Amino acid sequence: MEQQLVVFELANECYGVDIGMVEGIIKMQGITAVPHAPSFVEGVTNLRGAVLPVIDLRKRFNLPPVNITKDSRIVTISIDTIKVGMIVDAVSEVLRVPEDAIEPTPPIVTTVDSAFITGIAKIDGRLIILLDLGKVLSLNEQEKLAALSAVQA
Repeated sequence: MEQQLVVFELANECYGVDIGMVEGIIKMQGITAVPHAPSFVEGVTNLRGAVLPVIDLRKRFNLPPVNITKDSRIVTISIDTIKVGMIVDAVSEVLRVPEDAIEPTPPIVTTVDSAFITGIAKIDGRLIILLDLGKVLSLNEQEKLAALSAVQA
């Protein structure tokens, strides 16, 4: 058995998410700021006629900010009933990972605030942090993003 992952980069680290969660990968485009949105929410963008809330994963993970580059991408996902875009530094590959190459997250690095880390994949001498993007946002944050989409629509 194996998992198929979309691998992306943030702050020179590799992260992987189940390909089934990813709806699309788009180049950076205009984002409209929304007043009073949470600090990690960049704003909203128009994706094929629909309003898409966009969050900055660097801010969400408390990583240092960087300028958007030609490699920056918005990874679109669905969390329950809402679609969300997540800004990443780059998307590098789609990868098949055998189950035996995945180890559970060490307990010392797992906290309530990092419950979205599901494991570590060891592939060709590198480590890929596996994420459950559905858990990156709390239920309260998901509700706020859903409201943001509804208000802007």
